[in-house]
Amino acid sequence: MEFKEIQTLMQNFEDSDIRELEINQDSFQLYLSKNKQTHKHEDLVSTERTEQTTSVKKKINEQPALLSQNITAPLVGTVYLQPNPDADPYVKSGDHVKKGDVVCVIEAMKMMTEIKSPFNGIITSICVSNEELVEVEQPLFSVQEDKDND
Repeated sequence: MEFKEIQTLMQNFEDSDIRELEINQDSFQLYLSKNKQTHKHEDLVSTERTEQTTSVKKKINEQPALLSQNITAPLVGTVYLQPNPDADPYVKSGDHVKKGDVVCVIEAMKMMTEIKSPFNGIITSICVSNEELVEVEQPLFSVQEDKDND
């Protein structure tokens, strides 16, 4: 399969409602996914070109040196990043959090649910705004996980 054909195939996949696509043909293997968690495939794309490059390989799911995790919304609702309008936020970028620390509150159907950090780490970014409507599994915070202090 030529590189241009692969690019066209990838663009068509992106524009479609299909969630996953896997093609295995001789020495060619292609796996595309729009799902958040993908299967662990060592080679994402492997193709041979006759005159130039012999193969293109892309590895997925490699562990980075520092593990970054997201704290996600467990339910649909309005997120509040501070306990009340006049108070300081629960957490700010750069703050250290411990497992179980409250990082925000989500209001759904007049019920307030405290969202707690599932791990120890440092808040690297806040992905939502105060009083924003959030969806299930939407990232709220990015956290540089601290494996030493679990």
